[in-house]
Amino acid sequence: MTAFPLDPRALTNDVSSEPIRAGFGRGLLAAGELDERVVALCADLTDSTQMHLFKDRFPRRFVQVGVAEQNLVTVASGMARAGKIPFTSSYAAFSPGRNWEQFKTTAALNDQPVTIVGSHAGINVGPDGATHQMLEDIALMRVIPNTRVIAPADSIEAEKATRALASDPGPSYIRLARDATPVFTTADSPFEIGKAYVLRSGTDISIITTGTMTYQGLLAAEILADRGLSAEVVHVPTIKPLDEETILNSIRKTRYAATIEEAQIAGGLGSAVAELASLRCPIPIDRFGMKDRFGESGTPAKLLEVFRLTGPQLADDIEQCVRERTAAASLAAPTEVADALAH
Repeated sequence: MTAFPLDPRALTNDVSSEPIRAGFGRGLLAAGELDERVVALCADLTDSTQMHLFKDRFPRRFVQVGVAEQNLVTVASGMARAGKIPFTSSYAAFSPGRNWEQFKTTAALNDQPVTIVGSHAGINVGPDGATHQMLEDIALMRVIPNTRVIAPADSIEAEKATRALASDPGPSYIRLARDATPVFTTADSPFEIGKAYVLRSGTDISIITTGTMTYQGLLAAEILADRGLSAEVVHVPTIKPLDEETILNSIRKTRYAATIEEAQIAGGLGSAVAELASLRCPIPIDRFGMKDRFGESGTPAKLLEVFRLTGPQLADDIEQCVRERTAAASLAAPTEVADALAH
């Protein structure tokens, strides 16, 4: 297995931070410089979504649609039909929150190369509160046929993912956070649509995670190692199509998985992993994320604590789950033996 390069400062106090959306802005600009078919459309949030970099460099390839998210994707689909490669940006609460049906019907159904860029996703939005904290987007988008779903871990990976979507266009959704988050991958870290990556090898637990939560998963694995539990961290930047081989290789080894996402666990990454495991490798799986709750107003750091999505909290909860499952297995074993002897 090829090592996945991480920034040497990743798990230290010196780790740098930057909004993931900044990486998207750089990636879109680079994609536009490489291919004149790349165009950008926005719903009146150009600076917030970092699309202004593209707009300033290529004003004739930029369309300001205004506060009209349904029109945003239908116009983009028309441009795609004319041979363009459109990227549409808004807050995830509005796109895909308000234009899911238009994207499904005009882009995905017709296999048009339209990418929805959902910025300000997750509880990372902070003080804007539940109305703007899009937590259902992974579930919404992964059920649309013919659609790719990407959640970069940091700004460097977001830049790579954006360029990849431009060079391999198709109906897609890319999920971006608002606040600055740790930058722990490097220029040499690989990214390929449809691939998952083992960031840390382990034998006891598979921590399978995506987006901003990958960093918290790495922190949790470090803490668990000090407690005698060897955790393998699998980063899944492409939630759909899922890299089944990498995930199965991990869970077949560890026989237990914990999934982590800054989104509703119903229909999200945890559901995707559970669906795969139920068919190919039935194992215990505990899912960590938003458990049938809306978000709340607060600082991003405080909200991570409230919803127990910090590395130390995840380490505590995963360890507790392991202990409970181990205890349950030890109690069940005699009964299973007795049943076998009885038959």
